[in-house]
Amino acid sequence: MLPDLVLASSSPYRAALLQRLGVPFLTDRPDVDETLLTGESPADAPLRLAEAKARRVVERHPNALVIGSDQLASLDGQPLAKPETLARARIQLAAMSGAEVIFHTALVLLDGRTGQLQSTVVPCHVGYRPLTADRIERYLAREPALDCAGSTKIEALGISLTRFVRCDDPTALIGLPLITLVDFLTNAGVVIP
Repeated sequence: MLPDLVLASSSPYRAALLQRLGVPFLTDRPDVDETLLTGESPADAPLRLAEAKARRVVERHPNALVIGSDQLASLDGQPLAKPETLARARIQLAAMSGAEVIFHTALVLLDGRTGQLQSTVVPCHVGYRPLTADRIERYLAREPALDCAGSTKIEALGISLTRFVRCDDPTALIGLPLITLVDFLTNAGVVIP
């Protein structure tokens, strides 16, 4: 019998991605403090948080395979958090104009039965078009991506702001690297399809 699969997230984006694999799963909100630590790199922070989320949820689902994921964008090595307000989104998008942003998406699979932890960070490089103030306003009026790293939704209208995307796993950019997750699940004895 296969173990339960639990997504340690309340993100509708991650749940929608995981549904693509056609396997039953539960979601459980991890309630982890996502404050960045002083000096923590944009690649280390999401990995630490993804693991913390998985460990918190495995306490409630000790016989499950628990998926933890987190993402942080960076520009010139500096983190770009979720903007949460239109004012911050405007500032982020203006800073991203003509630049390359790296989205660091961490993935953890924690086997509650054995304690085995598989983890990685999948980087996605996104080049942005020159963004005028008018273009930023038009974008935010149609798609205020205030809950997304980098103030854009690449899977929707945010694609119109990009020049290129370079990534080994395109689903990582949306928040859950499915190609890598399938590898992790296979290692844990869950073969898809």
